[in-house]
Amino acid sequence: METPSVGKILVMTVSLLIGAGALFLRARIPLPAKEDATFIPAKKKRNLLMFAGVLSLWVFTGLVLGLFGTGDRTLQVTISPARVDLFGFSVSSSVAIAWIVMAALILFAVLVRIFAVPRFQEKPRGLQLVLETAVEAISNFAKEKFGHENDGLAAYFFALAALFIGSAVVELFGFRPPTTDLSMTLSYALVTFVLINYFGIRKKGVKGRLKTLTKPVAVVAPFKLLSDIAVPVSLACRLFGNMLGGMIVVDLLYYALGAFSVGIPAVLGLYFNVFHPLIQFFIFINLSLTFIGEAVED
Repeated sequence: METPSVGKILVMTVSLLIGAGALFLRARIPLPAKEDATFIPAKKKRNLLMFAGVLSLWVFTGLVLGLFGTGDRTLQVTISPARVDLFGFSVSSSVAIAWIVMAALILFAVLVRIFAVPRFQEKPRGLQLVLETAVEAISNFAKEKFGHENDGLAAYFFALAALFIGSAVVELFGFRPPTTDLSMTLSYALVTFVLINYFGIRKKGVKGRLKTLTKPVAVVAPFKLLSDIAVPVSLACRLFGNMLGGMIVVDLLYYALGAFSVGIPAVLGLYFNVFHPLIQFFIFINLSLTFIGEAVED
């Protein structure tokens, strides 16, 4: 533990007193009714005191944690995740975490089916409302993009959304999310590639699917084939790059702020671990449905 200097002790004391005093004063300011003319000034004063109090306590906390520093730190970022030994086999840590996420999702689904589904009401609320809203949103989006033959696709993309979010949430517990592994994102993209050709062949047959490569003229067939093969590569690299970039941004913040990395990275972590994966999932499903739609169109 580092012995603080007199100046640091003084700053710590002042920041603690200001923070505690600002929060105390805020609690002493009554908030009148919204119809009262003094409501807006009182609310602004309370917000200002809250900001001053939180900022001062943040400075105090950073200074205190800095006393327990371990010296020089090194930021290390690897493209490929570490490998772990499971039952005598060497596997990527992202694969192991993905298995854990899938097991947790399966357990959650079983518990919902046993305890929640039998109690579903005609007028949804609570968990039922959340589940029905999520299912309906993805189903309607798939139907809008692909028409009436969307049932299987909607179920697949809903499961993929749950896996995306579950994989991102594990980062809140200090683990590297599976979506920052190129092999994992490539596996998702390959499933989309299979679906593209499956629906294309189901609609047009093998001969019809191959015939689309020769439109408008046969000379473009090699280029269209190369374009089709590039689809899973593009999907995988786009998802991998965005998710890895989000992880690196949060790691950089922790590294740059050092002992003061209290609160700020956590708030940004909520964005990169919740909203950012949802955005990437929306892009992934939108592109997947677009490619499938192109495969079945006449």
